[in-house]
Amino acid sequence: MTRAELIQQIKIKKSFLCVGLDTDITKIPEHLLAEEDPIYAFNKAIIEATADLCVAYKPNIAFYESYGIKGWQSLQKTWKALPKDCLSIADAKRGDIGNTSKMYAQAFFDEQQSGLGFDSITIAPYMGKDSVTPFLDFDGKWAIVLALTSNEGSLDFQNFQNTSGLQLFEQVIDKVNTWGTIENLMYVVGATRGEGFIKIREHAPDHFLLVPGVGAQGGSLQDVCQYGMNKDCGLLVNSTRGIIYASKGLDFADRAREEALKLQQEMEVELINAGIIS
Repeated sequence: MTRAELIQQIKIKKSFLCVGLDTDITKIPEHLLAEEDPIYAFNKAIIEATADLCVAYKPNIAFYESYGIKGWQSLQKTWKALPKDCLSIADAKRGDIGNTSKMYAQAFFDEQQSGLGFDSITIAPYMGKDSVTPFLDFDGKWAIVLALTSNEGSLDFQNFQNTSGLQLFEQVIDKVNTWGTIENLMYVVGATRGEGFIKIREHAPDHFLLVPGVGAQGGSLQDVCQYGMNKDCGLLVNSTRGIIYASKGLDFADRAREEALKLQQEMEVELINAGIIS
């Protein structure tokens, strides 16, 4: 999916919602455990219930890898079930030396080799340029680089200042910007750090930002939009637990849709207020 296509979908669906598929078999409705592949059955129902309300899906790869071969098979089937008009994000947070990153890129981008053809992948940039650029070598794919996260441990490193007063996350963005473009680079920015979007936009005014933390984690959609939205929207706001685990009953997919619809309607208001849609 290109940047122009993503922006078009945001306008068509009046939404910049990303649904996280962090599917934990211990949390899905009990009746699904009788299915041949409970994880896929759950994901398929969630996708079908929310596809018209969101522009992206983000499976967290750890929730699939932890089940070994069966989990990987569930992931492959889930990826194939994702709508073509939605950006598919492999939330893998890979980051290693160049030849290893090349293999990771093939694992998630090269459908012929691995059975997966995600549009994008999250990346940890700590090891530098050669850990990121192998993902950028794939035409039409996105690298979504960790910039400013909202977990407690983020304070251990991300806010360190250099002698010029730049914080580490600012230095990361400035450097990564030189490796790609707004057409193949995004950044992860946690929603619970609302004021942080001001600094982010100083360094990445035009890039799309993947924003976890809205909903169950306490992030405010209004703050995210106030400080982080740009002329093209420039946001993919992720919600996971608040949508996919809205119910553990037979109505789980309907309840997931209800919660996704609430967010979509809030997002529509923000898009109208920003003059992106009318």
